[in-house]
Amino acid sequence: MLFVVISWVIFLILSLCGTALAARHMLHMFQLNSYKPKLQRKWMRKNFRQLLPLFIPLAGGFFFWPKKAKIALKYTARVKRMIFTACVLAALWIALGIWPSGISLWGCVYSYALQLLSPLLVLLANALNGPLEAAIRRYYIRDAKRLLKGHGALTVVGITGSYGKTSVKFYLNTLLRAKYNVLMTPESFNTPMGVVKTIRGSLNASHEIFICEMGAKQPGDIRELCDIARPKHGILTSIGPQHLESFGSLENVIKTKFELADALPEGGVLFANGDDANVRGGWDKYPRVVSYSAEPDGPGYRAEDIAVGERGTSFAVITPGGERERFDTRLVGRHNVVNLVGAIAAAHSLGVPLADLRARARRIEPVPHRLELIERGGMLLLDDAYNSNPSGARAALDTLRLFEGENTKILVTPGMIELGAKQEELNAVFGAQAAAACDYIVLVGEAQTRPIRQGALAAGFAEERLFTAPGLGEAMAYVNAIPGGKRKIVLLENDLPDNY
Repeated sequence: MLFVVISWVIFLILSLCGTALAARHMLHMFQLNSYKPKLQRKWMRKNFRQLLPLFIPLAGGFFFWPKKAKIALKYTARVKRMIFTACVLAALWIALGIWPSGISLWGCVYSYALQLLSPLLVLLANALNGPLEAAIRRYYIRDAKRLLKGHGALTVVGITGSYGKTSVKFYLNTLLRAKYNVLMTPESFNTPMGVVKTIRGSLNASHEIFICEMGAKQPGDIRELCDIARPKHGILTSIGPQHLESFGSLENVIKTKFELADALPEGGVLFANGDDANVRGGWDKYPRVVSYSAEPDGPGYRAEDIAVGERGTSFAVITPGGERERFDTRLVGRHNVVNLVGAIAAAHSLGVPLADLRARARRIEPVPHRLELIERGGMLLLDDAYNSNPSGARAALDTLRLFEGENTKILVTPGMIELGAKQEELNAVFGAQAAAACDYIVLVGEAQTRPIRQGALAAGFAEERLFTAPGLGEAMAYVNAIPGGKRKIVLLENDLPDNY
């Protein structure tokens, strides 16, 4: 009898530990899915094979033992509240089922069922916490609005776009500091709670300009952010097929990005990328638009005489009023010229002399993981791993082409994601573009990179120079083993998040 009791207790403990590990993994994925139940359910359907270990009694839950993540689970106040609620639910499950059944087969089955239901435990905890989370969210938003309203002298500049917004934010912050005390949303704090946290935690009476990055994954997201931040001016960097899984269509992306323009008050200026067709196609109805461009005949602020090398870029900026100034920067790539001209246009319009901006532009450093140049082990890495999209990937390949001479040009990529029904098509196009720019193509992960492989081969790329690796470690090992005495230029394009 003692053996039975001990075995039953061990089974129960192992089952509960497995449940806890699996639930923690689901909570991590839920956080990466922006706490959106719809996205979490979609992720669960798409990654059902990942959940199959839960069907293995006892051992199944331990397949979710915490591994080193690219973005670790952040134990925010919200996460802690969800953990508490999930623990209460698990305790109720035990009290109502496992405990009354005593030492029996039914008790073992009941504990195993809790392990099976651990993915739903997170969603249920979130649903039960919903009213409380909504009340807390409303309080924080009201408090942030109160702080902004009480800071009457503050000018808010909103920045949005499918890509380029974080780079423009950092560039503008550096340029404006020539004259103003500036606050900007840090890192990728471009969600409502990220913006609110910045305002409540960092805004003070000495700040004159608040640069607010605004991200979106579905229609209405930019409108919500504008309702909080109340921008006076806006910068629209680009519009393209990104997050199509949640937006549904490019038309919805365009409408959502222009929610920033819709929110600007009378007298507010929209600074818009004139090189982006989707941006140009929607700005006509707005009264005050200042465009920027890297084309010499572009309207508004424009760059000309662009000289791009592997160590930086120089170009001249012509203002709408005819002023001209030469700029030198450590940034590489034509698309970074466009982003920098956009920041120059906004800073100059806000009163910083063009000559002062020239000196500040020399201080601008590449934004980490956004086409950042890194020397490593005799190789030159073009680190563009933060994110990827069709326009950005094409721009990164264009930058790789700049490295002429005795170089071996290598692409390392897991492909592009969140492109909805067009994902395979756009990745195949990416493969064809890579075939024209690279000496070697190294794909990370077999399933999602298959369209890239097909596109490259269809474009005539040599199959013996195309390698598929199961992970980044194996991919870089292959890169290191590539023969030849030439210097290797390696473009790291995208790094899939932990929920992919």
